[in-house]
Amino acid sequence: MATIGHLSGSTDGQPILITATATAGVTVHTAVAATDQIDMVHLYALNGHTASVEVTVEWGTAISTRNLVFTMPVDSGLTRITPEGGLPLQNSNVVAVFAGTANRVAIMGKVVRSTADEAFN
Repeated sequence: MATIGHLSGSTDGQPILITATATAGVTVHTAVAATDQIDMVHLYALNGHTASVEVTVEWGTAISTRNLVFTMPVDSGLTRITPEGGLPLQNSNVVAVFAGTANRVAIMGKVVRSTADEAFN
């Protein structure tokens, strides 16, 4: 049976302030240490700056060609940055985030952990 929890980089589900401005980013989640289970990771971002901020999500790797890069508009409110169903991660891989301006972007989210069979059937 699937379980729902907060991001492992969060204290009690609180927003994670992004202090890094380059790789390696701030760890927001470390996936389950298994290959027979999977985390479906759901991420949201909030820009607390007076200008737009470029945000980079390192999904399991810091290889720049695999990063998710987007611009977070000013006053955009809480914005989903993963697809509706989340994105899969497992085997202790890490999601890390850095931003063009430190201490202005916060990441929030949840993790749905299940067996690989449950996740894709």
